Amino acid sequence: MRVAQSGEDGVCWGGRNWSFESREQKDWFRLMLAKGWTVPDWPAEYGGAGLTPEQCLILREEMNRLGARPPLEGFGISMIGPALLAFGTDEQKRLHLPRIARGEIRWCQGYSEPGAGSDLAALRTSARQDGDKFVVNGQKIWTSYADKADWIFCLVRTDPAVKKQLGITFLLIDMLTPGVSTKPIRLISGSSPFCETFFDEVEVPAGNVVGSVNRGWDVAKYLLTHEREMIARGGSNLFDAEELDAAAAKAAAATGGRLSDELLRAEIARAAVNTLAFEATRLRYLEELESGGSLGARSAVLKLGGTELNKRRQELLVSLEGPGAFGWADGASLSGVGKGWLRSKGNSIEGGTTEIMLEIIAKQILELPKA
Repeated sequence: MRVAQSGEDGVCWGGRNWSFESREQKDWFRLMLAKGWTVPDWPAEYGGAGLTPEQCLILREEMNRLGARPPLEGFGISMIGPALLAFGTDEQKRLHLPRIARGEIRWCQGYSEPGAGSDLAALRTSARQDGDKFVVNGQKIWTSYADKADWIFCLVRTDPAVKKQLGITFLLIDMLTPGVSTKPIRLISGSSPFCETFFDEVEVPAGNVVGSVNRGWDVAKYLLTHEREMIARGGSNLFDAEELDAAAAKAAAATGGRLSDELLRAEIARAAVNTLAFEATRLRYLEELESGGSLGARSAVLKLGGTELNKRRQELLVSLEGPGAFGWADGASLSGVGKGWLRSKGNSIEGGTTEIMLEIIAKQILELPKA
């Protein structure tokens, strides 16, 4: 588990139909699970280790230093888990959180729709209440790994007559429920991580509402702060800077020990400095969280910074490798560097576009006038 994974092939996603790729991956998962380290910041009663944010940061740094893979990944850990901890009922927590920690259920996110991307609150997927259940109809798009997920956390419109943010409800839906279907979307990179998801008269128990009916926007916004922080953390950190340094050293060795392009050398140095500054900001936010503060709108700062740093780093990796960065690995998909460059473009869309992040920062942090 200290061998670098190739793309998503070595990731442990968990789920009903999950099978470990090797005995080592299975042993690694079980050892970490026994310590509560699949979800180290969660309370022990839900399968976690009860670590503080600072302790979790140290754990993550030491695992990165060793080259060790995370034992388990997925939206259950990074998004719906924190939302349930904050808004879920005791029954919902007892039912879902331990299964997420044990890798028994894989989740996907039902937010974006055709016509409701950046303006997420314009969503039209409807849910009408019928006794002790809701009946859901509509479509979601860009639902990552929906074809492999067991459950979906979903925003639905339950009151079309009020202000759009006030008529939304947050629902948990089992993907095996009759009427749920998915269709993968093939990308230029050759992979299909995204799907369209359809709901046709899908019956969902009323007990699957998280928070209150028509107040799902509160849950959605809270969850988005965790999604943005996740994208920022995955987009750029000190170990990403080391990856760029290693690529530069490799390219320099092939040309006599030093990169001949002065501008490229300067841009690599700039990327390293900016990454250090970004990491310092993340650590400052972490300290404030430990003191009882909340991330709130500052998640937009992290998401914007991580996105732009990752895009720039991927461009530099392509520059270092040259035309070979866009070779086709197997006739159907791009090689690693080219695929990473293409994938980084999605960082400025997922979790809220760059333009939306700038608007949040302008309004809620800088308090700039609307004009």
